[in-house]
Amino acid sequence: MSPLHTALLQSSGRPGDVAHNLRVLADAARTAAATGARLLACPELFLTGYAIGGDVHRLAEPADGDSARAVGRIAAEHGIAVLYGYPERDPEADGTVYNAAQLIGPDGTALANYRKTHLFGCFEREWFTPGERAVVQAELDGIRIGLLICYDVEFPENVRAHALAGTDLLLVPTAQMHPFQIVPEQVIPVRAFENQMYVAYVNRVGAEGEFEFVGLSCLAGPDGVVRTRAGRSEQLVQAAVDPAFLKEARENNPYLHDRRPELYTDLV
Repeated sequence: MSPLHTALLQSSGRPGDVAHNLRVLADAARTAAATGARLLACPELFLTGYAIGGDVHRLAEPADGDSARAVGRIAAEHGIAVLYGYPERDPEADGTVYNAAQLIGPDGTALANYRKTHLFGCFEREWFTPGERAVVQAELDGIRIGLLICYDVEFPENVRAHALAGTDLLLVPTAQMHPFQIVPEQVIPVRAFENQMYVAYVNRVGAEGEFEFVGLSCLAGPDGVVRTRAGRSEQLVQAAVDPAFLKEARENNPYLHDRRPELYTDLV
């Protein structure tokens, strides 16, 4: 299999303005595809903004809503898969909104939708309902892709569950804020190494409401080495997910093979 060239859009867009954010996404998709990327990942709640309070419910959409169709058209036009964060309204549960991320394939069809399972702080718990499905995956160009959102990746159990399910590339749209830059700087490379996978962590950046997002989006490999790292401004960065290197790394690192699950019953 060929490497999967992956682009990370580090941007907060314009909070509350979905139309503007779709234009930003379209521009990024065009640029990324022109440089050979097959996958573009955007931050947590990219379509609407993060610190938008009651507008979360006003702007929430079902997984197959207008914005999903718009992203599908963008993906198909440029032949690039797109992961984006958005507030998902459940049409079968009145008033229920999830902090969600959806992966759209390069042909414009939906591949996977994930609802954040671990909500962070009073803000998220006020406006969102936690998801109940821990491992959500899809296939793209022979690569098994898994989805988590921000705080989820800080629980090692979540990432290990993905490793045991065969995830090759874990996509983590995030809204990581000051003073928690330790997560992109140190936690993400360790998660990639200890679970033998690639981890793409794509953050918001700059001030938004009461929050200051730290940027530092990155893609780390199964050797714990960061392949690309954004700074503290809006950027589009890119790196390759190499299945041949992943296979070699898994053969050389015995973590998953040397586990003794019979000793870990206290974890549950």
